[in-house]
Amino acid sequence: MTDPRSSKPRFAVVDIARGVAIIAMIAYHLCWDLSYFRFISADVGYDPQWVAIARTILSAFLFLVGVGLVLGHGRGIRWRAFWRRWWFVLAGALLITLGTFIAFPASFVYFGVLHAIALFSVLTLPFLLAPLWLPIAVAILVIALPWFYSDALFNAKPFSWIGFWQVPPPANDLVPLFPWFGVVLLGVVATRIVLASPLATRLAAINPLGRLPRVLAFVGRRSLLIYLLHQPLLLALIYPAAAIAQPQIAMRQSDFLGSCQSTCEEGGTAPGLCTTYCQCGLKTIEDNDLWEAVYSGLLTAQEQTILDASNRQCSAVIYPELNLVAPEDLPAP
Repeated sequence: MTDPRSSKPRFAVVDIARGVAIIAMIAYHLCWDLSYFRFISADVGYDPQWVAIARTILSAFLFLVGVGLVLGHGRGIRWRAFWRRWWFVLAGALLITLGTFIAFPASFVYFGVLHAIALFSVLTLPFLLAPLWLPIAVAILVIALPWFYSDALFNAKPFSWIGFWQVPPPANDLVPLFPWFGVVLLGVVATRIVLASPLATRLAAINPLGRLPRVLAFVGRRSLLIYLLHQPLLLALIYPAAAIAQPQIAMRQSDFLGSCQSTCEEGGTAPGLCTTYCQCGLKTIEDNDLWEAVYSGLLTAQEQTILDASNRQCSAVIYPELNLVAPEDLPAP
């Protein structure tokens, strides 16, 4: 493999696709931040719908990594350009590890998107000029194998980056070798097939002139830099806003009232009475600063006494209007 001197084509559609992918990722991270600081009630990190969105965005991002490697080095590895970008990616990955370790020590990013891109880029090089069947076969194997094999050994952080875990370790971003390297290889395969077909000429000729395509292409050409900067900028805005607005207080009140209302109504109490009962219980929790005790379930004898007294008091508020439900049958606030 030698550094080729021939010029390589520039595909505006690829730059635009990168722009769309990075904007989608920024939007997802914005929602994740808002969820973490409790500005929104959705559990972005765990709700199945949000997990599907995250995996779709990540798939597009990694697929385009494979596309870019073929377009940049498919005629021969341009070593200087490759290593210059690779070191930039690695430096960004290490900065993310350091930053998240300071901000989220229990779930810091030790093998996230940029770590994966750094490793996958090196692993992809042999497949750029190999017979096409080889990246196809390896992509299928890498994507399929985690569906058939797992081991508790890979639950531990030192081995989790491989991807065969049974229970993933806590991390705000984890992009393991299996199956995600396979997605990069799919990008390699698709691009090699396109470049060997008449479709390549038609795609290269596409050059949208509208403002939106130009903006997306601009963003796509700078996707790596934008990826590095976007989360610190988002946190710089959201963190102080959360410190001032304290949305977690309003959210925990809403969570408590919703859970209490649901439990109360399931017991057969009228919705209006349940609302009164739960608001009474909420006042007790706030007046006595019992949030940690309620959420953890670890109550001291004094805290349990306060809650028991609150249960009797709140039940008495609505009990005269109830004929069939005794106070001891009502849910504790």
